[in-house]
Amino acid sequence: MSETSTDRSPGFKLALVLLAAFLLSIPLFTIWLLVYDREQQSQTALASIAEGWGGPQILSGPQLVIPYRAQTTETTQENGRTVTRTRTVSRELVLAPQTLALETELAPERRARSIYEAVVYRATTSGRASFALPDDLSRLGVERSALALDRAELRFGLSDMRGIQAADIRFDGRDVALQSGGGANGPGFSALVDAASLSESGIDATFAVAFRGNQRLSLQPLAGETEWTVRSSWPHPSFQGGFLPDASEVSAEGFSATYRITNLALGRSLVSTGAPSGEGDGIGPMPAHRYAYDVPPGEYETRVSLIQPVDLYSQVDRSVKYGFLIIGFTFLAYLMFDVIAGVRVSTVEYLLVGAALVLFFVLLLAFAELIGFGWAFIVAAAAIVGLNTSYSAAVLRSWRRAAYIGGLLAGLYAVMFILLSLETFSLLIGSLLLFVALAAIMYATRNIDWGRSGASQT
Repeated sequence: MSETSTDRSPGFKLALVLLAAFLLSIPLFTIWLLVYDREQQSQTALASIAEGWGGPQILSGPQLVIPYRAQTTETTQENGRTVTRTRTVSRELVLAPQTLALETELAPERRARSIYEAVVYRATTSGRASFALPDDLSRLGVERSALALDRAELRFGLSDMRGIQAADIRFDGRDVALQSGGGANGPGFSALVDAASLSESGIDATFAVAFRGNQRLSLQPLAGETEWTVRSSWPHPSFQGGFLPDASEVSAEGFSATYRITNLALGRSLVSTGAPSGEGDGIGPMPAHRYAYDVPPGEYETRVSLIQPVDLYSQVDRSVKYGFLIIGFTFLAYLMFDVIAGVRVSTVEYLLVGAALVLFFVLLLAFAELIGFGWAFIVAAAAIVGLNTSYSAAVLRSWRRAAYIGGLLAGLYAVMFILLSLETFSLLIGSLLLFVALAAIMYATRNIDWGRSGASQT
């Protein structure tokens, strides 16, 4: 593949350069797959670090569940006759709080295994919920006299019960014992309570729950009015979900956020009725989330995530996408020395220089997992600039020409690092730099006759 002939036209040399660049796209794509594979391995490692600690937690409730007896009528055909029977069935009246005030403290911890690090947390949530019987209870087909208030149950939801550590609940001013299971809308815990004093004027429940989790904490608001204040010393929160905080403060010392959500925003009733779980009376329980809109229940959650400030895999992935530009500009520089200065550069030499440029991204990924993206970028860039500069001194037969190549590569890597750091203006700056580079190339090659051997003298 060596080019020893001096009569090849500049156009033919350009075609060879484009062919070499195309061949290098194969290892670039392979590196992109390598970045994806390493990212998946990191996710698996992070999951194993948090295993047994508690997963991303979803907190819901409390809900007050009151069993009651109701009459139901069944009509059947027996021996050609219509027979109507009335029987008594068990159902549940499920009350969401009229008001719910919550305060949560998140204490983050870093846990590492090998080169991977995960952020977990300990959460302490305290709150007060106020329950009341609806004024129009009879419109639901429920008579107060049918309510078994002394057998009521207070239910809390927690998505991963492995993380539960302690819970203290007081209902109507009295301590109540907890039991596992029976959570609000899924996994969780509950307490048997005596709600004999429950009326339209209301009854209060206070609670404090300590649990563990990782990555994020979500709240499913169910009350008529929910106010949730969450605080943490972690300086990098991400507020997500169907509701954003009404007020938030984020600093290097941590963050705080306050949510205020009304029942009107949820589009669901505070009261539902249905059969107890596991009992079939032909009616079935009311769904836990009867939203008025065709939106998944998860969209009615508030989520606070403790994120890592730098996702090195996404940065390496973005940098790989600039690989074609780095190779292209470097090859163009060699091509200019070839067609203008008359320094012959063989196709093999193009490929070797390109291989070094591709190796930059492998070094970047390998070092980033150990020392972070910023330092890894500096180390990898310095290694490749030094390697290609030294090699260019032999290929171009001049250290002065090699210095141009080294300066070009250093500038390209510096620009790449800046573009990776800029989210908002990276496209604008990148397009302007490409315009300037294209203009410079057009000016430098304005006198070249690409169709004949040799270059026009300038």
